[in-house]
Amino acid sequence: MDLAVLTRLGVLLIRPGMLVMFAPGIGGAHIQSRVKVGIVVLIAVGLLPSVPVPSIAIDAPLAILVAREMAIGLSIGFVLQALIVAAEFAGFLSGHQIGFSYGATIDPQSGAKHSMISTLYSLLATLGFFAINGHHAVLRTLAASYSRLPIGVGHVDASLVASVREILAMVFIVGVRLGAPIVAVVLIVELIVGLISRSQPALGSMVIGYPLRLIIGLFVLGMMVGTVPALTNSLLENTLRIGGRMAGGFR
Repeated sequence: MDLAVLTRLGVLLIRPGMLVMFAPGIGGAHIQSRVKVGIVVLIAVGLLPSVPVPSIAIDAPLAILVAREMAIGLSIGFVLQALIVAAEFAGFLSGHQIGFSYGATIDPQSGAKHSMISTLYSLLATLGFFAINGHHAVLRTLAASYSRLPIGVGHVDASLVASVREILAMVFIVGVRLGAPIVAVVLIVELIVGLISRSQPALGSMVIGYPLRLIIGLFVLGMMVGTVPALTNSLLENTLRIGGRMAGGFR
């Protein structure tokens, strides 16, 4: 087979490959490498009829071209992963306030310590992502990126800094919004327990405080758990737009 054909096919695999590495549900350390390679190849084959790979891309410095393709795919995948991380952050705040931080475990996907609530929020956000066919929206965004950012060499635009700042701000805003109800309710419970302990020192604050905080925290969690996929799904379209702007920083 002609070397130019193999080079074009290899270039077309780079952007979907970086996206699949970070996309929720189909990426991460818990997905087998062979499965991810198969998904990347299927995406590339699907894009092949509609995505032109100009000959100028082959004549350009290959290292620069590959780095740009990796950066564009990484940008789209990064913002999707940031949306899941925002849900995990909310779960971390809620679990820490309730008292579940003592039972933190290692998340096999990120390798970081997460409480049970954080893992629950992450799974709910991922399931909600698939429930609204978010993976279809991701594939449409990937296909559209080839029209806005065709294969070739480019440069780093100053707008990249603003996009990174925007996505990091989204992580903290979403995390605080999801975790605020439980944090606020448990804080009120702790204040009440503190007042009771001041008026009745014989009642140990730890004896009545921890079970009360746990019971009320789990009750509020049961009421809030349905909002996790709803809120993250409502932000998916805006998240993909941010990813498109971030990828546009490598135009």
